[in-house]
Amino acid sequence: MTTPWGEPELSRFPEDPRDRLRAWDASDEYLLRHLADRRPAPSGTVVVVGDRWGAMVTALAAYRPTQITDSWLGQEATRANLARNGVEPGAVRLLTTQDAPPERIDVLLVRVPKSLALLEDQLLRLAPSVHADTVVVGTGMVKEIHTSTLKLFERILGPTRTSLAERKARLIFCTPDPSLVRPPNPWPYRYTLPEDVGAVSGRTVVNHAGVFCADRLDIGTRFFLRHLPGGRGGGRVVDLGCGNGVVGTAAALADPKAEVLFVDESFQAVASAQDTYRANDVSGHAEFRVGDGLAGVPAGSVDLVLNNPPFHSHQATTDATAWRMFTGARRTLRPGGELWVVGNRHLGHHVKLRRLFGNSEVVASDPKFVILRAVRR
Repeated sequence: MTTPWGEPELSRFPEDPRDRLRAWDASDEYLLRHLADRRPAPSGTVVVVGDRWGAMVTALAAYRPTQITDSWLGQEATRANLARNGVEPGAVRLLTTQDAPPERIDVLLVRVPKSLALLEDQLLRLAPSVHADTVVVGTGMVKEIHTSTLKLFERILGPTRTSLAERKARLIFCTPDPSLVRPPNPWPYRYTLPEDVGAVSGRTVVNHAGVFCADRLDIGTRFFLRHLPGGRGGGRVVDLGCGNGVVGTAAALADPKAEVLFVDESFQAVASAQDTYRANDVSGHAEFRVGDGLAGVPAGSVDLVLNNPPFHSHQATTDATAWRMFTGARRTLRPGGELWVVGNRHLGHHVKLRRLFGNSEVVASDPKFVILRAVRR
């Protein structure tokens, strides 16, 4: 990536030589050019929010910035990119969206996330640290910045305007208003499940901002919950890509003797899963882990994997995450262990499962979704 501070070498995480997706885009470059042209130059505490693969903090390492991210993969990419470019350890402070932000922020750079809820939550959490002279600049591709995006900045921080578009990217300029009366933070959000979803009927779900379908049960998960395998009298179960944890919580309620592992690469998601599990007073053993799927889980140690894989990485449509999830499941399942997958019918997960497991059985289907079962031989 070419920047006013040099040309850092960058990669996504985990690295895959076949992956042609870059670790930055035109919006990162636009913001960095703007900062370099700005007078006076940035100074004080620099905070970068939503830096997807560490491109911005790697370029700005000389300013000793703080990065705040919801993505474990993004944080690991940042570590790898900083090391790759010879940045000294500790030059960039790495925080998650669940950590307390710095007490004072002099420069706030925001990569607009896909989730408007996550943007709302983060701006409300950061607002007390912003002062009248804080430089606030947001960035994103044109298709990611909407009127609702600008209204959030204006409602929480102060008067907001946008730049002209360059290479389909746009900047957001916000002037902080310390006298602004901010609304209370509505996140995390709680709701009660309907009465027709198996073991979790009538139970409570807790969603932190940014988690998929934050204010209601999505139709794919609803379909999955109605067809989950029954309790097996114990064993190790994984809710892979757990989101708010409702699937793993249903498995724990159906089988109190089971050991349930909730895993997701989103810090917000794992916090949601933990809160959902606790809100329902579930007995049994549960573990909550932020990471790259089943990496680190011992081979042949799992009896059942439950999975609703994503098919997007930010704005890109890709099956790379699903492949990693399926291959991780095959590695960690015991002989006779099962992977249950729900997904849109058009995604063709059955083809991938047959290639990996040698088998794939349809458990249930409707016009939109299919639930598949693959057995580790």
